[in-house]
Amino acid sequence: MENKLLIKYTGVDICHQDVTVLKNVNIEVCSGDFIYFLGKVGSGKTSLLKSFYNEIPVSDNSAGVLGYDLTAISKKEIPFLRRKIGIVFQDFQLLTDRSVYQNLLFVLQATGWKDEAAIDEQIKGVLNQVGMTEKSSKLPHQLSGGEQQRIVIARALLNSPEIILADEPTGNLDFETGKEIVSLLYNIRKSGTTVIIATHNLNWVDLYPGRIFRFEDEEVTEVNSLNAFDTVTVKQITENDKVIEIHEIEDRTISEQKLNS
Repeated sequence: MENKLLIKYTGVDICHQDVTVLKNVNIEVCSGDFIYFLGKVGSGKTSLLKSFYNEIPVSDNSAGVLGYDLTAISKKEIPFLRRKIGIVFQDFQLLTDRSVYQNLLFVLQATGWKDEAAIDEQIKGVLNQVGMTEKSSKLPHQLSGGEQQRIVIARALLNSPEIILADEPTGNLDFETGKEIVSLLYNIRKSGTTVIIATHNLNWVDLYPGRIFRFEDEEVTEVNSLNAFDTVTVKQITENDKVIEIHEIEDRTISEQKLNS
């Protein structure tokens, strides 16, 4: 069966706070793809991810995501687009005063689910998918970093998305735990869900092969292997990523408390 085209950008510029981050983006993403966005800090990876779910608007040329024309999408359509996309953040963003089950319940209720039996079945299903069935009553602070990230992936799966966007999903985890998370995402892709990972960790590319997009000099280019990156660029991508991540031009808002912790 031919893979379904999910994302197609032709000649798109990505701008953030009146600054052009990427120029002339041409990219096609199909169902079942496993994709890496690789590039040094500030190269536009997160900005492109945000554009897919219209947190950063696209106004020029041709930009289609899951059947929506992003250059003409209405405010009413945006929630429906976002329900088709699961998002995995580096810093978890779980509700700290609610159990795992209640975190997932909140998302389903917020996206229109009303049938209690269907809600319960869906929550138990995604928890089973990420191997966290026994943790449903735990609060986030009672979980390890890897366990919290598994819950974040479960949350991303709740509305059976066609695409999962994972923005530095292993950035706060040790290598072995990070490996488990990428392995989980890789297996989710095998079920037909497209996965796009923005990462600084080049080890994952060798362990879990996929398509590679290089972000460099305001351009996005698909490459065949890590051999397309010179030694200096590889060093810039990988060194001190946890420290300099907060200075990215495309950064999410990170709380003052986290910065000072």
